Amino acid sequence: MELLEYVTELLRGTLGSPWLWVIVFLVSGLDALLPFMPSETTVITVAVLIGPDFPQLALLALVSALGAWLGDCLGYTVGAAAGPRALARLQRGPDGVRRYEWAKIQVRRNAVLLILAARYLPGGRVASGLANGSLGYPPRKFVLLDALGAGIWAVYSVLIGLIGGATFADEPEKGLLLSFAIGLLLVAAIEIGRRVRVRILTRRRAAAETSDNGLCVEP
Repeated sequence: MELLEYVTELLRGTLGSPWLWVIVFLVSGLDALLPFMPSETTVITVAVLIGPDFPQLALLALVSALGAWLGDCLGYTVGAAAGPRALARLQRGPDGVRRYEWAKIQVRRNAVLLILAARYLPGGRVASGLANGSLGYPPRKFVLLDALGAGIWAVYSVLIGLIGGATFADEPEKGLLLSFAIGLLLVAAIEIGRRVRVRILTRRRAAAETSDNGLCVEP
């Protein structure tokens, strides 16, 4: 609780200063390559401290979305630049070729979900940018989808902070705790949904393979 109060006071000291927006922009962007950067925590905290000031909240969403989008594009560029060397190692031997083909198929099938939803999971943004860049996902599609994903993420984070701040207007620390609890619940729901989806797809593929094998059996 003391650490939370310290962070709150630190960010409160930058309110009304251009440095606040610089911090939000940099942290939102660097989180795409450095997963320990607290991008979501920073945006939620600032939203709680700003309170129901909608022009300021809109600016917060815009700055954080722009920072996140540019950071993701940088991650994609790094993945694309490092891709040839990484892929050459991945494709060594028959097993390596199979792993590469599997990874490429997964990116093609789940790229939209990976770009839009992976940012809500620990290290998801790093994995999304590097994987899509190194495996050759079309850059134009990535840029457009990631802009949408970054915008949704920024609005989501600001709204969570707004809810916490409105509930505990005079006690920002409690507002932060409520906001973080809501965020954790939503992340848990996303992760559960992802696992359920993976299990359903796995069962369908297993059933399809069983059916195909049955059809191939000669009388």
